[in-house]
Amino acid sequence: MLAQAIPDFIRTLTALSGILEKGAASAQARKIDPLVLTSARLAPDMFPLTKQVQIACDVGKLGFARLSGIEAPKFADTETTFEELQARIAKTIDYLRTVTAESLVGVEDKVVSFPAGPERVLKLKGRDFLYQWMTPNLYFHTTTAYAILRHNGVDVGKLDYLKGADLLP
Repeated sequence: MLAQAIPDFIRTLTALSGILEKGAASAQARKIDPLVLTSARLAPDMFPLTKQVQIACDVGKLGFARLSGIEAPKFADTETTFEELQARIAKTIDYLRTVTAESLVGVEDKVVSFPAGPERVLKLKGRDFLYQWMTPNLYFHTTTAYAILRHNGVDVGKLDYLKGADLLP
């Protein structure tokens, strides 16, 4: 059951990659330093675009690593450019493709411990970890990245966010 979520994570990260492509193209067309967009945020106390992408990737790779026991790659969180963010997404998708359905058999009830802030550790059963923590966080940070670029004049729309979804029969 949990393995069925992997294609959705890959689809969402692929859509995020497409949104970033539009961000890079917009910066170039409008002659804006791309770092203005990659460092943009919606509010002063929110993370910038770069961190939103990093977290979206981490939710997938670290979450499925905790569930499957397949070690996730380590990333340094030093990306500043669209190209570096694209590379991170690609590496995350490559990792997700290594997580097999067999590695997720029986983890629905496995207790997963994970950090939820600097001094807080949460414990959830595998099913709840996926559906109450991983999935909402993936969507939140992907949507926030979309909103940052949209707010900064990048021509992205809902279909960019939904790219790859089987919306029509």
